[in-house]
Amino acid sequence: MALVKVTIFGLFIGLSACASHPAPDQGAATSGNANTDTKVQPVLPGIWQTKLYFPLLPGKHIAVVANQTSMRGNIHLVDLLLENHFQVMKVFAPEHGFRGDHDAGQRVENARDPKTGLPVISLYGKHKKPLPADLQNIDIIIFDIQDVGARFYTYLSTLHYVMEAAAENHIPVIVLDRPNPHIDEIDGPVMQPQYFSFVGMHPVPVLYGMTIGEYARMINGEGWLRGGVHADLTVVPVLHYDRHTPYTLPVKPSPNLPNAQAVMLYPSLCLLEPTDVSVGRGTDWPFQVFGAPDMCPADFKFVPQPNAGAHHPKHRGEQCCGKDLRHITPPKGLHIEWLIWAYNHHRHKDKFFKKYFERIAGTAKLRQQIQNGVPADSIRASWQDGLTKFRQIRKKYLLYPEHLH
Repeated sequence: MALVKVTIFGLFIGLSACASHPAPDQGAATSGNANTDTKVQPVLPGIWQTKLYFPLLPGKHIAVVANQTSMRGNIHLVDLLLENHFQVMKVFAPEHGFRGDHDAGQRVENARDPKTGLPVISLYGKHKKPLPADLQNIDIIIFDIQDVGARFYTYLSTLHYVMEAAAENHIPVIVLDRPNPHIDEIDGPVMQPQYFSFVGMHPVPVLYGMTIGEYARMINGEGWLRGGVHADLTVVPVLHYDRHTPYTLPVKPSPNLPNAQAVMLYPSLCLLEPTDVSVGRGTDWPFQVFGAPDMCPADFKFVPQPNAGAHHPKHRGEQCCGKDLRHITPPKGLHIEWLIWAYNHHRHKDKFFKKYFERIAGTAKLRQQIQNGVPADSIRASWQDGLTKFRQIRKKYLLYPEHLH
């Protein structure tokens, strides 16, 4: 078996390095138990641990994989590096673009950042993986993007392709780790290989309960990169963080996840995306409501219209009926009851599922179970063998405490 070199900074004695950092500003979320009298320590994403990754950068030509979430308080990673006189050569941008203002699925073009003048190379569309020409004269890549903890969120696929290209071109990768808002949840069907795509490239469940740094270690350690290559990977961890630490994202991770409620509901409601049902794109409440014209009449109604986050929303201009989830407490895990409810209340069941449903679900079985009226608890029971096997894989790559002490 090939040796996998992975460097992990700051997890043990390195945790004390926080004392030498500036006090966190409004961009650093706090954590802790309100019932204790001890001082609450702020959760600090890896970007804050400059003493751990700045020493790796002098004299290096740097490429940054970043978007609008790549913030250290009020300063962006690119600006932080430039202000410290490091040689940032270019930026790679994922889905939604470098500034995070593109629709889901909207093509992201190569451009030049107006603020810094740096070339911005799109990794969304036909060009999902850096080409050798993109990496000429690059000595190191820094990846810093906020994930939301769901398998079909495409930043994971961008991470995969960046690591693969870096490994093939012998370029080290630094992942600045960030919290996962679903860190304590492992649920859903495990992706089957025949349905691998850019919205699911690995045999993992919908909710995998790992930070993006841990996930990078799993990609590397499990040999999932093409040709069995392994990236020279360094993970700079989150400070003051464990798998029970609440964390509210300080920056919305994409245009249609505008708040904490949407982030928490996203994994469950995304299963409705490859159906006839709108999940609120084109409203002020994306991923907080759902409905369809063929589910009317119902008490809750909305009409999708083009807006900044959805230029061509599903059921544009049509009245949709369904459910309002804006003020509920989001349930833990994958809540398939809403998918079942929508199917049962849709008048044209032959038009409910779209052909790409399996790419989101990761399996053909879920569609069949819904159509056959299998109860939610029985559907969950059918996932358990796969989840048990995944937990055994996952535990090898965890960086943060699994249990409270």
